Amino acid sequence: MHHFDYVTAKEAKPYRDSIIKMTNELQDRIRERFTFQYYFIGSSSRNMITYDVKSNVGFDFDINYAINDENQNYGPDEIHRIIYNELQRIFMKYDFNRIEESTRVITLKKVDIWSSKVLYSCDIALVNDYEDDNGYHQEYIRFNKKNHSFLWAEQPAPYYLEEKAEKIKASHRWNEVRNVYLDRKNNNDDSHKKSRALYAEAVHEVFMRI
Repeated sequence: MHHFDYVTAKEAKPYRDSIIKMTNELQDRIRERFTFQYYFIGSSSRNMITYDVKSNVGFDFDINYAINDENQNYGPDEIHRIIYNELQRIFMKYDFNRIEESTRVITLKKVDIWSSKVLYSCDIALVNDYEDDNGYHQEYIRFNKKNHSFLWAEQPAPYYLEEKAEKIKASHRWNEVRNVYLDRKNNNDDSHKKSRALYAEAVHEVFMRI
């Protein structure tokens, strides 16, 4: 049993604003090489950020940096290196104190050094959004830790939930989704089941009710 609760929009705003300021500075620092747009995703975009008040893991933000390199002057390794190196130079100005590379994202963390508690974090994915005859697609820069290389990898098919979500909101029952989602997070014992899957289950459950 976990003890998740929601972070209010008011509580999240200073951290969100700081991440935006950091991202804007990063854009300025690299714009002579390539540009990117950014947008928050997942719970960060739905005002459904949660944190476990009794754990040592704080709340987190998820953001995509959509790369603009139309002439393909830079390979995925160069794009990652440029962004990572520039983030290393500025991230501490924005109250983070750790930066890490993982398979799918660059993670910034604010860690309480005395308790080793992660107060909050930000996962940054480097993506390319595109459309073809088969519809919308997204690829992301994937880090291969074995040989320390980077490549563009196709994003797995997302949960197509927006239509269901909009119908739930139109029925004025979105709070039910929030309640079900929080309940599922608190009762989730499967470490491999991530928040996006629990959110999909919550939307589907409420949609079936209506």
